[in-house]
Amino acid sequence: MFSITSPRVPTLLKQHPDAVAALLCGVLVLLGWLTLQSGWLGLALLILPAAYVIGGYESAREGLTTLFEEKELDVDLLMIVAALGAAALGLWRREYSFIVDGAVLILIFSISGALEGYAMQRTERSIRGLMNLTTDTARVWRNGREEEIAIANLQIGSEIIVKPGELVPTDGLIVEGFSALNQAPITGESMPVEKTIGDEVFAGTINGSGALRLKLHQPPESSLIQRVIRLVEQAQTETPPSQQFIERFERGYAKAIVILGILFALLPPFLWGWSWETTIYRALIFLVVASPCALMAATMPTLLSGIANGARQGILFKNGAQLELIGRVSAIAFDKTGTLTTGKPQVVQIMAVDQDKTQLLKVAAALESLSEHPIGEAVVRFAQKQQIDWQRATNVQAHTGWGITGEIDQQLAIVGKAAFVREQSIGWSDALTTFVQQLESSGKTVIWVAYAGKPLGVIAIADQIRSEAQSTIARLRQLGIREIVMLSGDNDRTARSIADELGIDQVYSELLPENKVDVIRLLQRQYGTVAMVGDGINDAPALAQASIGIAMGAAGSDVALETADIVLMADRLERLIGAIRLGRRAQRIVKQNIVFALSFIVLLLVANFVSHITLPLGVVGHEGSTVLVTLSGLRLLRN
Repeated sequence: MFSITSPRVPTLLKQHPDAVAALLCGVLVLLGWLTLQSGWLGLALLILPAAYVIGGYESAREGLTTLFEEKELDVDLLMIVAALGAAALGLWRREYSFIVDGAVLILIFSISGALEGYAMQRTERSIRGLMNLTTDTARVWRNGREEEIAIANLQIGSEIIVKPGELVPTDGLIVEGFSALNQAPITGESMPVEKTIGDEVFAGTINGSGALRLKLHQPPESSLIQRVIRLVEQAQTETPPSQQFIERFERGYAKAIVILGILFALLPPFLWGWSWETTIYRALIFLVVASPCALMAATMPTLLSGIANGARQGILFKNGAQLELIGRVSAIAFDKTGTLTTGKPQVVQIMAVDQDKTQLLKVAAALESLSEHPIGEAVVRFAQKQQIDWQRATNVQAHTGWGITGEIDQQLAIVGKAAFVREQSIGWSDALTTFVQQLESSGKTVIWVAYAGKPLGVIAIADQIRSEAQSTIARLRQLGIREIVMLSGDNDRTARSIADELGIDQVYSELLPENKVDVIRLLQRQYGTVAMVGDGINDAPALAQASIGIAMGAAGSDVALETADIVLMADRLERLIGAIRLGRRAQRIVKQNIVFALSFIVLLLVANFVSHITLPLGVVGHEGSTVLVTLSGLRLLRN
């Protein structure tokens, strides 16, 4: 809790001004209505104008800005005119409840503005998350010694020192050293990538156990991570065609109502001989009943109900528009690592020379337990699950890029690549070599194990497919999704082996973040509404570019979660099915509500000029249709 004097109050007002304005407007409308019901007219006439000003200021400003700068009318201005018309009519006829009706109209729009304001803050948070992958300084080699300088002061040709375990400060070419780098945050590759002299490394990747000396070959602002940041900014600031259509419709609707309102306020005395008092009265009723509140209620309560429903199912929709869009998706692109797969290497197969898998695992775990390599961690985890105890190895040495050696009972133990292990041991069979080739052709990583100069066998390691992935892909096809593709930073062999197992035909492999954006744009040209499902920072630009971005919750990076429109909580991929079904149901209800709202508006307009309804009846009809449409939208709360 905090008081009015608390420093958190101005912070809240600064971060969420629209929400604060909507909240204050709602409180003032309620107080104004209560005081009016209690007979305190003077107090009510002080409170309700404050609700008009606080709740309607932003809409009035936007409406007037659109009017004077773009020479266009929009719904914001129409809402203000209708509300002020209701207030003026209430004062004129001393029926002060009309002032409350006008305040309610303003309150509805202020709540809508608050929701839009929240959605607009996502870009800034996404960029801040991306910037956490970059450092402000780099360690360079100058005049025979190390110096730390600002990234901005680096020049092409500068030599940069990156020590083991450090974040690479900017893109560069290796001129000295050898190491395995964790590129998952940038390229999405599931395994560390070994790099040596002449290879390029990327800013934001994490160096392994080897020290590197890099040479800057391009300006720091052209690094891959900086391009990712710019792509996120560009994709999130582009207005989608559907939003442009809605804006055009709102302005056309407002323009038509205002023009008709003016005509109805001027022509009836000449055409039908009405008195000016009756004419103005009818024109003001027209503005009230033609107010688009029912149309707005046709959408927002439905979408908010869908958001609440989704939250109960572990599906987080960041705004209502995305709930509607997910129901229109006709193509879906999946990132591979961490989305269709677990993102963690695991032992998938073991072949022991003498069928003694226990001895094989004991030797491998004894060495790998002293290694920090992800492959080594996978071996140790597997041995622990098998409840295998191993003897501590001595004189352990890591041979970067090749493997690891040590002594067990004063005998040499070796774990690593084929060439490294086989040159220090004998007796490897051709059958085992053929078996290993088959494993590697299916995208698995194989380590060889030898002890006391003799072969023990091989261990195959791979990123595991999520248990629910295959059934999710099959159910998506049953839902009528026209195209399902897989995007990956891994090599083509590994990517295609995963895709074949999942039944995905279209595969794009060895992709950088900007390449994923290109694929999404291609799909959008072919299929229109395209969803992207991912979890990593390398997916952020594609998530932003897609018609709707979907992030995996628990494993997803902060940037992916901020950039995405929908988050599947607890890493449950099958919840994507529920999201699509919820979106399609929301679409149906929204369409039903729009038809009802428009029909009721037409009915009230006809009644106003044919049956001569009174303003209270017009307001009751207008507010009644809004309530009915709102209740209809609440149907989406049901599972």
